[in-house]
Amino acid sequence: MTGTIIEKIEALPPLPKTILDIEEFRKKNEKEAFELLQIIEKDALITSTLLKVSNSAMFGFRSKVETVSKAINLLGINFTISIAIGGTVQNLLKSNLSVYGINSDDFMRASNLATTLTALWLNKVSYDLKEELVLPALLQEAGKFILADVLDSEDKAEEFKKLISSGYTIAQAERECLGVTTSQITASIFRHWKLSENLISVIEHVDNLDDCDETCIAKSQILEVIKTICNIQDPLSVENIEKGIAKATSYKLDTKTLKEAIEKLEDRLLEE
Repeated sequence: MTGTIIEKIEALPPLPKTILDIEEFRKKNEKEAFELLQIIEKDALITSTLLKVSNSAMFGFRSKVETVSKAINLLGINFTISIAIGGTVQNLLKSNLSVYGINSDDFMRASNLATTLTALWLNKVSYDLKEELVLPALLQEAGKFILADVLDSEDKAEEFKKLISSGYTIAQAERECLGVTTSQITASIFRHWKLSENLISVIEHVDNLDDCDETCIAKSQILEVIKTICNIQDPLSVENIEKGIAKATSYKLDTKTLKEAIEKLEDRLLEE
C-alpha cells in the first residue's frame, strides 16, 4: 500500500457518535428495536437516508414509509443498521468517482441493490448468514472513494480507464495501477475506524480469494458473487448476472435461490 493511500486513510474524520452507538448496539446478542430507534432519531442525516432508501422500489413496500419506527419494523434491525452505517460511511468518504464512470448516487444505488439481493438470496439459505452479510455486502465497495481520489491525484485516471476499456476487471485495473484493490482498502478503512473484525475479515480478500482464511472463504465467495452481479458500473446487467451465477456455480453455492432472488429484485425495479 502506497504512502499516499495510507495518509488518506489516516486523515479520514472519525466516525460520528451515532455510528459508534449503532456499532455497540450491533454487537449485542439481544437487540431491541426501540433502543435502535432512540439512537437513529438523534441523527437527521441517517433518518433522511433511511426513509429515502425504505421508499425505493427495490423494497416494494405497499405504503409510504414516513417514520423511523416503521422503517425498522419493515426492514428489520440488521438491515436498518446496514443502511444507517452505509449512508454515513459514504458521506464521510466523499470524493469524485468519475474515474469509475459513476457518481455518488450510482454508487449508493448499486450498494443498496447489493445488500437487498444478499438479503433476498440468503433469506432462503440461512437466516444467520443473511444477518451477517447484509452489512458487508453494502459496505464492501467503500474503498473506491479512496482509490478514485488517489488515481486522480497520481495522474493515473486515464491509464485506469484504458485498462477497463481493454477488458480488465475493475480489481485487475486497480491492482495494475496502484498495487491494491478495493477490498483491501475497505478493510484498512474499517480497521482505522475500529469497526468489527468480523466485518473486516469477510471483506478483505474478496478481490483475491486465494489469500482468504478458511473460516471466511465461503462468506467472501458470496460477497464476490454479489459484487459481480451488482457491479457498480452496470448493476444487474445481463452480462454481470451471468458472470455472477457462473461464479456461484463454481463455488457450489445455491444458484437456484440466487436466480429466484435476482428475478424478485428485477420485478421490484420495474416499478421505478
